[in-house]
Amino acid sequence: MESYFDIGRIVNTQGIRGDVRVVPLTFDPARFEKLDVVDIFYESSPGAARPPIKLTIERVWYHKQFVVLKFKEISDMSAAEKIKNGIIKIPPEKALPLERDEYYIRDLYGMKVLNEDGSCLGVIEDVLQTGANDVYLVKAPDNEQILIPAIKQCILKVDLKGNAMTVSLLDGLREKGRKS
Repeated sequence: MESYFDIGRIVNTQGIRGDVRVVPLTFDPARFEKLDVVDIFYESSPGAARPPIKLTIERVWYHKQFVVLKFKEISDMSAAEKIKNGIIKIPPEKALPLERDEYYIRDLYGMKVLNEDGSCLGVIEDVLQTGANDVYLVKAPDNEQILIPAIKQCILKVDLKGNAMTVSLLDGLREKGRKS
């Protein structure tokens, strides 16, 4: 399950014919139109595990901030109620292709961040999506936080296999009083 990509969360039903409202967890909600089959997983508490299910997308439409899906196997509102809170996941081979110097956000969490001189600045704890460019929130060993914009001037190298990112901190990004 770890290798799957989360692309949406089923939050409610839509109408009486079994459609469901989905909050997209992908930057491109139109990607649902390119899928035939998806897997629905459920977060479970101990002793209440629900197995994942595979559903066939019959129709995709949009309402406000939601993607609305009609699954072939779900024909009415009561059946749709049963899949609420499910996480829609896809295997890596169905993920959108990446351009050069693009990375899946999930691959960056926990990545070690190194300064140009090789010293460890910390690990990526979060990725903030600001609209203009992402910003990596790096937790330093002393629990301080460093915000690093995901721009070419700052991100020198990303080594996914080595789980490390080399950065150049621009003036103003260095923490006051921080010893290097």
